[in-house]
Amino acid sequence: MDENSVALQEQLQHVYWIGGGSAAGKSTIARRLAAQRGLRVYATDEMMADYARRRSPEDLPLPNRFIAMDMDERWLNRTPETMLETFHWFKGEGFSLITEDLLRLPRESGTIVEGFRLLPHLVKPLLSVASRAVWLLPTPAFRQRVVESRGGSAWGFLARTTNPEKALRNLLERDRMFTDLLREETARLELHTIEVDTTTTEDDVVKRVMKVFELL
Repeated sequence: MDENSVALQEQLQHVYWIGGGSAAGKSTIARRLAAQRGLRVYATDEMMADYARRRSPEDLPLPNRFIAMDMDERWLNRTPETMLETFHWFKGEGFSLITEDLLRLPRESGTIVEGFRLLPHLVKPLLSVASRAVWLLPTPAFRQRVVESRGGSAWGFLARTTNPEKALRNLLERDRMFTDLLREETARLELHTIEVDTTTTEDDVVKRVMKVFELL
């Protein structure tokens, strides 16, 4: 391991990482843990506009290609495989922005960073110990239940396509494949995961994440 990696690990010892597939409950779990333990939450979803302001289009080519597409091209005219292969955050593009922000935050209180953008191979070099990171892996059945419980309003952007039902199927398949990739990568890198299925309660996940983080 090089000196830069060691230095980053030292500077980020106060950070806990919750990654995983879409609709796995990352944000909810992070907020609950933060409230219980007096931690700060860094939600990557909420930083999207800020990330775009801080980098030129040339620095982030994949998201700018995505922005240039119309809704049908994004969600209907491409296969789920292509959607996965070209999605910038699944490629790690822009991950350095997350690291930059975390290094600026005060270290006195811990920080939980959460989001599907936390790819295992990018996070592992920043870990001083493996117990500071976990990935939530939702099953297709769990994700489908979340879709049904949230209703159509939660997926309103797909209504702007010419076939919202197909667009949702494409999105769910892309996310299923992404979760499978996370499962394979975390296993290979010997990182912690939690399978989230239809029998899993929110309290269950909170307790299991706290156990991984050694906060019990």
